[in-house]
Amino acid sequence: MAHDCEHEHDARGLAGAALGHALQDADVRCSTAGERLTAPRKRVLELLLAAGQPVKAYDLIAAFGADGAPAKPPTVYRALDFLSKQGFAHRIESLNAYVACRREADGHAAAFLICDCCGATREIEPAGLGEIQSIAGEAGYALSGVTVEAHGLCGDCRT
Repeated sequence: MAHDCEHEHDARGLAGAALGHALQDADVRCSTAGERLTAPRKRVLELLLAAGQPVKAYDLIAAFGADGAPAKPPTVYRALDFLSKQGFAHRIESLNAYVACRREADGHAAAFLICDCCGATREIEPAGLGEIQSIAGEAGYALSGVTVEAHGLCGDCRT
């Protein structure tokens, strides 16, 4: 951490009707793709959407039960794997955490701006994706995914 973070940050998580609509949209996308948004998958997605920022798997496990009871780790990890494959979540390797993806496009490349002070994370359109794909093709690679993580300080933490 570059310095102590003493200011408020807006995590921009979903709540209320917006959260309900996002979960409903996810259910429709799953049905259209011939998949099922089971109760555990839906709960993990709900937690990610409500957080509005990256969440570690063990925090999801602890918050899983509506009555405060934690889930079994395999339940959450299977749900995260499904959500990642379906394009509803991304794993941020450097934080060892997951974040909800609110973009509609399946299988898109992901790029994140990550504040090293407060942890604020923002998904952006990746620059240079065409060049990465071109270089990969020339090297004989068939890419299955691209994730870019850019670390630094957000505007609030720089002041």
